[in-house]
Amino acid sequence: MTRRLLYSYLGLALLVLAGLEIPLGYLYARGETARFSQTIERDATMLAEVTEENIEEGNLTELPALIGDYTARTGGQAVVVDRTGRVLAASGIAVRPGTNLSAEPDVAALNNQPTTGTRTGADGGEVLYATQPGASGTTIRGALRLTYPMTMVADRIHTIWLALALAGACILAAVALVAFTLARWITRPLRTLHRATTEPADGRLTNPPDAGSGPPELRELAASFTHTATRLQQLLDAQQAFAGEASHQLKTPLTALRLRLENFEPYLDPRAHDSLDEAMGEVERLGRMVHGLLALARLENSAITPEPTDLDTVLADRAAMWESLAAEQHITLTVAGTTAGRVWAIPGALEQVIDNLVANALRVSPPDTTLTLTRAPGAELRVIDQGPGMSPADRERAFDRFWRASDSHHDGTGLGLPIVRHLVRASGGEITLHPGPGGGVDARVRLQPAPPANGPGGRRRAANGPPRSAQAAATAR
Repeated sequence: MTRRLLYSYLGLALLVLAGLEIPLGYLYARGETARFSQTIERDATMLAEVTEENIEEGNLTELPALIGDYTARTGGQAVVVDRTGRVLAASGIAVRPGTNLSAEPDVAALNNQPTTGTRTGADGGEVLYATQPGASGTTIRGALRLTYPMTMVADRIHTIWLALALAGACILAAVALVAFTLARWITRPLRTLHRATTEPADGRLTNPPDAGSGPPELRELAASFTHTATRLQQLLDAQQAFAGEASHQLKTPLTALRLRLENFEPYLDPRAHDSLDEAMGEVERLGRMVHGLLALARLENSAITPEPTDLDTVLADRAAMWESLAAEQHITLTVAGTTAGRVWAIPGALEQVIDNLVANALRVSPPDTTLTLTRAPGAELRVIDQGPGMSPADRERAFDRFWRASDSHHDGTGLGLPIVRHLVRASGGEITLHPGPGGGVDARVRLQPAPPANGPGGRRRAANGPPRSAQAAATAR
């Protein structure tokens, strides 16, 4: 915004200067041309009177010296003709005496009519001329023509234009300095406000925007933002505290309820044992749901920075852990793909992501099927099962909290995939669900690649943290 304000001030100053200097320069150019023309006419009139006296007295030999002295001082050209248009003397121009110029338009001055104008000179440049008759009363004895190149007046006009341009540049420089100072003063609250807006995403507003400087409107905006951010933080803290405390407080009565139900079993009629088993199953499911809520509350209450993690090592470790359980269900668990390398992930996130995805896949996979864990270069992990699969609508809603498919027959809580997505996004990645090649579900986790531990810049990047996109995702809620 500072740059835009600076450009606005400079643009306005440039318009004002153009509105003042262009007319001023144009008026000066016209005035200078008029003064130059009047000077030539005056000099032509005076020289015509002197040459007319010399022609009348027959002192024609004095004419070359007379006009030569004048042209030497002024840099012009002069030609003296008699009443018939024959050249008597010339200076500053290559015209031989005796040349007849009566055919040229400006020699009409012999009719006692002065002539002034511009024409093209012998060198192709524009010249200004003034032709003045030399007469006594109505008797015309000759004429004098003065000629000056227009470059003489053009040089003066260019000089004044250059002076105006330099003055304008100095004024613009002064305006730029003042405008930059003013723009910085105006945008200082906005800069502090911009820095402050990124802090609530990290969990706390520690540096509120400056509300004591800048224009009144921006000071009011900064104060209003501080009040709003503080209030929102209080509400979020209260909400998170309620979720965490409520979930924690539910654990004790749930444990007591399960113990009481187990104690009822010896005293119940055998026909009620099925109902008792269903009730205990619901209590266990409610307990898992409480644990899931506690996990989400802990994740949302913490802002952890992603760290470089070896995806291949974590994947091999978790596959070894789940292999025995998969074998009990007659499911083959395989690890495929090439080495993926290091990725950015918050501590412990990869283990939880793999565990949740594998647990969900084992829950829906029928016996004698294969569960494949695939890694690929570019920090991608895929978990592919051969279960019943999911419809497009179910895949869209699979990450909603507490949601379960309508045809689901397992006792899930609907919190596993939301936890996975939160962990993946906090690590700077994304997870999507696709149809599996064997009819099941293909869960694809894309993370940010991290530099090798001993590669160029690896230690430096690890010290500085993940890429900006990963940091932004890590602070998202």
